[in-house]
Amino acid sequence: MDKKKLLAIRELDLELNSRRILKRVSLEIYQGEAAALVGRSGSGKSMTAHAIMRFANGLCCGEIEFQGVDLLQLPEKEMRSIRGNHIAMIFQEALHALDPLMKVGKQILEALPPNQKSKERVYELMETVGIADPEKRYSQYPHEFSGGMCQRVMIAIALAGDPLLLIADEPTTALDVTIQAQIMELLKSLQKERNLAVLFITHDLGIVAGFADQVYVMDHGEIVDSGNSDYIFENSTHPFTRELVGNT
Repeated sequence: MDKKKLLAIRELDLELNSRRILKRVSLEIYQGEAAALVGRSGSGKSMTAHAIMRFANGLCCGEIEFQGVDLLQLPEKEMRSIRGNHIAMIFQEALHALDPLMKVGKQILEALPPNQKSKERVYELMETVGIADPEKRYSQYPHEFSGGMCQRVMIAIALAGDPLLLIADEPTTALDVTIQAQIMELLKSLQKERNLAVLFITHDLGIVAGFADQVYVMDHGEIVDSGNSDYIFENSTHPFTRELVGNT
C-alpha cells in the first residue's frame, strides 16, 4: 500500500528582523510515521515548527502543504481550525507551558472540542498518556506533578483534538534519562495506536534511534542531510551528521 503524504514543506524561507532564519527547507511527513528534525540549538528546528503552525511572525516564502492545502495561503480563521484539531504541538518545558493557577484537568478539558467536553473524556485522555488515578489528578495543579507527569499532561492536551500530526518540540529536554525513555516509548505507542504522524524536534540524535522512520539534519537554518535511520546512523558521510552520531 502506498504511504499517504500528510505534510510537504517545499523551499521554505523565513526572514525575521532582516535575518534569514530558514533557508530552502524541504521535508515530507507521511501518515502514521515518525520524522525527526535534529540539529544544534539555534539551528532553526523550532522555527520550522512555528512556521508550520503559523506562529512565526517573520516573512515566510515557499510552501507548507498539509493534506494538499498550502497553510501559508490560508486565512487565519481557517488556520485556527487546523491548529489543535488537525495539527497539535507539544512545547518544551511543560511546567512552564501549563497555567500554574488552573487545575490540570480543567486545562485538558478546555482543549477538547465542544461536543466532547466532559470529565470522563479527560479521565480517558489522562489514562491514555499514563496518568494514574485521573479522578484525583484532575483537581491538582501543575506544581503537584513531576516534570515527566507535566509532559504527559501536555501530550494529553495535544491529543484532545484527535490530530493527524503531532509536533513534539524538544519534549524531553528537561527530563532525566529514565523519564526521557518513558516519554519516547509513550509517543511511539501513541503513534502506532492512533496512526499518528509525529515530527520530533531535538538536539540529541541518539534519542531518536529506533523512533524515527525518517531523520532530517538541520544546521544554520538548512536541511543538510536526510534519510532513514539506518542511513543516518550507519552510512551518511556528511561531516555534521557524523559529528552528531559521534556525540550519541
